[in-house]
Amino acid sequence: MDTPRIDEIARRLLERVPPALRSVQADLESNFKAVLRERLSKLDLVSRDEFDTQSRVLERTRAKLEALEARLAALEGTPPGAAAPGSGNG
Repeated sequence: MDTPRIDEIARRLLERVPPALRSVQADLESNFKAVLRERLSKLDLVSRDEFDTQSRVLERTRAKLEALEARLAALEGTPPGAAAPGSGNG
């Protein structure tokens, strides 16, 4: 998770701190951020950029697979999408 989002979450948590405790705001803020970063780092998360990259790779792979399936169907003389003989459906 990126730093601006962690900062935003920490800021929202600080807004809910009672006014009497605001004198320790800087300490609380740094502690909130440290705890959030530590906990979030343990989650199995990927960045948005990495997710988008993998989505594009998957789209290209699917397109290639569909093209290969159509080519194979043409070579075998079967209509695209039809089960090939001996494909084991059953």
